Amino acid sequence: MTIKFCGAAQEVTGSAHLITLDSGYRILLDCGLYQGRNKEMVTFNENWHFKPATVDCMILSHAHIDHSGRIPKLVKDGFVGKIHATHATRSLCAIMLLDSAKIQERDAEYYNKKLKKKKNSKKKPRKPLYTSVNVKEAMDLFVGYGYESWFRISEEVEVFFRDAGHILGSASVTLRITDKSSGKVTTIGFTGDIGRPDRPILRDPLPMPEVDYLICESTYGDKEHEAKPGEEEKFLRIIKETCVEKRGKLIIPAFSIGRTQEIVYMLDQLESAGALPKIPVYVDSPLAVNATTVFGAHPECYDDDLHEYMLLDDNPFGFNDLTYVKDVALSKQLNYSHEPCIIISSSGMMNAGRVRHHLFNSVENKKNTFLIVGYCSPNTPGGMLKNGIQSIKLYGEHKMVLADIETMDSFSAHADRQEMMDFIDNQKKGLKKLFLVHGEQPTQEKFRTFLQENGYKKVYIPKLGQAFDLK
Repeated sequence: MTIKFCGAAQEVTGSAHLITLDSGYRILLDCGLYQGRNKEMVTFNENWHFKPATVDCMILSHAHIDHSGRIPKLVKDGFVGKIHATHATRSLCAIMLLDSAKIQERDAEYYNKKLKKKKNSKKKPRKPLYTSVNVKEAMDLFVGYGYESWFRISEEVEVFFRDAGHILGSASVTLRITDKSSGKVTTIGFTGDIGRPDRPILRDPLPMPEVDYLICESTYGDKEHEAKPGEEEKFLRIIKETCVEKRGKLIIPAFSIGRTQEIVYMLDQLESAGALPKIPVYVDSPLAVNATTVFGAHPECYDDDLHEYMLLDDNPFGFNDLTYVKDVALSKQLNYSHEPCIIISSSGMMNAGRVRHHLFNSVENKKNTFLIVGYCSPNTPGGMLKNGIQSIKLYGEHKMVLADIETMDSFSAHADRQEMMDFIDNQKKGLKKLFLVHGEQPTQEKFRTFLQENGYKKVYIPKLGQAFDLK
């Protein structure tokens, strides 16, 4: 039996891990899109470290695009097996993958129009990675399951989903594999992305069953997040300084799934308490609008605090000054408006979506603030701003960074170093090998040292394309 690491190996995005049983049966854990501008990774999304047609089934930990975003291409390139996921993940993928396809179709169309204007260009026209048609084909292969129940995907393999508390429907994955000839049972665990305890909306992450081999995320393996108690006060301070004192825009790049709903929920609570200044709030993302509807359809994922809050406010994702923006014309108006306001727009790393236009039109205004509320790959606009870049190239123009840049890592949906170690604490005794994925190599090296200092022995940091024999 082998595990081959086909994505998110010494990188944060592009999750994909291939398990091949001794019988030849092949299971793909996640099939994510690489997000970023690393030159060495520019062809990652177009190529495979395996042949899609040879994969028997796929198991998806959650719906984020860096875990699910290449599924339509997988199907386009020959995969015909079932895609196993939680019910909520299946619902979210239906809208997220379609949105991803439309973005790629529009980007290819825009690129090809510009190419036509260039005479004697040797560059080839660009094709989208996949289309809306491929998304429909992929969704037909999805099968949904609940948490806390073993289900069989083959004669040899049973699967168990447990709530990972990361986004709606996110799950850790446990595989129970029985060798047909010897009867020996081997267990393999995949954390997916580990959520954080005591965060709003979702239940806390639950530890996985004990396993022999564990694939573990490591995004924040070198740090611990700022404490929650000051979170609301800091958020309110940034709102008042930007929108009341400077009369500017507070622009919050946020992933459409999870982060946007959490921010809206906090604003809803501030508004209910009478603490939120009387300013318009816009959620400028069609995907976020649709995703919020999906959130409303899956209350089985809510924590007790949200259920109690809904006894007082039956719509925790809406209040009087909040507008959900689908229309392109209104989105463009926001770029040129001078009214103080809050704009929540995707994507969270500012490498795609409407927020790039807000960045282009607002980053040179000293009145404005960009509030970064989650992880951003270093080569994305969000990562560059977070690291203090003074000018940034957008749509072929260099823009000076004159707006204030604030960060609030407490909003992160990823567990920090201590929270990840707490999550896997029950694995320490019987674990044979621990593989760190979904993190940058310097961070992973620090996390490995931290784990080794706390009793974990065989900790590996796989390279892209590297395979390990499990014996």
